[in-house]
Amino acid sequence: MDSLASIFQFGFFQNAFWAALMASITCGLVGTYIVSRRIVFISGGITHASFGGIGLGYFLGINPILGALIFGVLSALGIEFFTRKADVREDSAIAMLWAFGMAIGIIFVYLTPGYAPNLMSYLFGNILTVSAGNLLFMGLITLAVIAFFITFFRMILFVSFDEEFALTNNAPVRLFNLVLISLVALTIVMNIRVVGIILVMSLLTIPQAISNIFTRNFGTMMILSVIFAFIGSMAGLLFSYSFNIPSGASIIFALVILFGILKLGSIGLERLGKNMRLPRV
Repeated sequence: MDSLASIFQFGFFQNAFWAALMASITCGLVGTYIVSRRIVFISGGITHASFGGIGLGYFLGINPILGALIFGVLSALGIEFFTRKADVREDSAIAMLWAFGMAIGIIFVYLTPGYAPNLMSYLFGNILTVSAGNLLFMGLITLAVIAFFITFFRMILFVSFDEEFALTNNAPVRLFNLVLISLVALTIVMNIRVVGIILVMSLLTIPQAISNIFTRNFGTMMILSVIFAFIGSMAGLLFSYSFNIPSGASIIFALVILFGILKLGSIGLERLGKNMRLPRV
């Protein structure tokens, strides 16, 4: 415990702690919506398309996260446009934007004058390098996500499980879909520094899979997803610091191990309960 307390004396670890907390909140809330709507593949497309913004940011000499933010939101809106207005199959639109974003990112990285930048922190994340500026950006997005989900919880619930019913009640479903998919993009870009482009989709789905072991209630799943995401993030963070390995991979590794332990435990308890039932006479 003394060694753990001593780690928190470092400024970079304090930043990592707050980043883990805010990442857990946003991914817990937004990830529950993604899993409930079964649009995990869409989030994967937005994630990889945002790499184009990182490459463009390097080429133009601006903050790569800002470029990723622009690309991510445009990709999210582009998927909605192509699938609803341009009569393009959703999986085809996602695949095209996914590949286009990655291609644009690679092209601009190699067109950038001088040495090619180190992209490891964007591909695989490094929560220990989160700066005060990153925390400010994450804080603003976190507050926006919390406020939106609290204010429009019932509407989000309708859209997630029965969109046709919401339409029959004259609810602004199309507008809500655009806002929610934009929040998904913002959450993805916000967490690129935490777990990276390649692994961020896992942070949006694994905590929800763990929560699904214990509940089917939408609101309860959100709360449990936040808790499990934070537990996994802190465990991965400590594991990364102790063994000097990439933090993003450590966080996802910790979450998968947590899922495996709890899932096996629930199966064991279920079988034990069946065996303990008295036979009918």
